[in-house]
Amino acid sequence: MIATLERWDPADGEVSEKRLMRFMEHEGYEVATYSYPSGTVFGWHEHAEEKCDAVVEGILRIEVDGGEMFDLQAGDRLYLAPRTRHRAEVIGRKCVLSLDGTKR
Repeated sequence: MIATLERWDPADGEVSEKRLMRFMEHEGYEVATYSYPSGTVFGWHEHAEEKCDAVVEGILRIEVDGGEMFDLQAGDRLYLAPRTRHRAEVIGRKCVLSLDGTKR
């Protein structure tokens, strides 16, 4: 796994910060909540640990080294293997409410 996208299953109910956080914590992630305004850009970087980025509101575009591009929307989770180079940016005018998961 370098990058794996999972979409929200409507059978799990309405997307909410609490529900997404519960999914991620159940999978063993430490989760922090962040809000990013329109125009926010994160340059190329990597993490030593396995990561999971989830979106509660807005659109967060993540590009993985090698050219794969993911537009995360409400309920989407992107899992990244350790040391996966990637960059991200907020798309559109709406702020992004994001959950940042780190597996230690």
